[in-house]
Amino acid sequence: MSDLTDWNSFYVIVGSSAGALIGLQFVVLTLIAGRRAAPPKEAGAAFATPSVVHFGVVLLLSAVASAPWRAIGFIGVLWALLGLGGMGYAVVIARRMRLQTAYQPVFEDWLFHLLLPTAAYATLTASAIVALANARPALFLVGAATLVFLFVGIHNAWDAITWHVFVDRAEEQGKEGSDRN
Repeated sequence: MSDLTDWNSFYVIVGSSAGALIGLQFVVLTLIAGRRAAPPKEAGAAFATPSVVHFGVVLLLSAVASAPWRAIGFIGVLWALLGLGGMGYAVVIARRMRLQTAYQPVFEDWLFHLLLPTAAYATLTASAIVALANARPALFLVGAATLVFLFVGIHNAWDAITWHVFVDRAEEQGKEGSDRN
């Protein structure tokens, strides 16, 4: 299928990026786990886990798109299932964000942790429908969704790390200082 073959370099790049970023996330979380005050489990489920899931979706989409398919039919079914499953997962993320108490989410958090990923999952679902009529625009929709997942994951991982380094760490050091007095 030549339309999909034309996207091979794109998926090699974004898939490799996602794989590397998953590895970096594990390294950073391992380093954070060594601190005295570990972040609450609920906050990790609400903010860290979705980033790894989004990177994993990019990796999966890249692997599937790089396989030597003869037709787009199976891939379209996968896009639909992944899109619908992702929209269900967005409901779980919204619930986790509301229930966790470690941090009060602001608009930017709702945008990057819920709204943009939900739009990308909806785009995946729509791409499956578009693929029935014409593969080329469907591939552009999937490419756009893939980039949204990648950039959302990068933003969220960066946001979480900077929060741990600059906010959580400062609060922890403030508590240590008051314990000495």
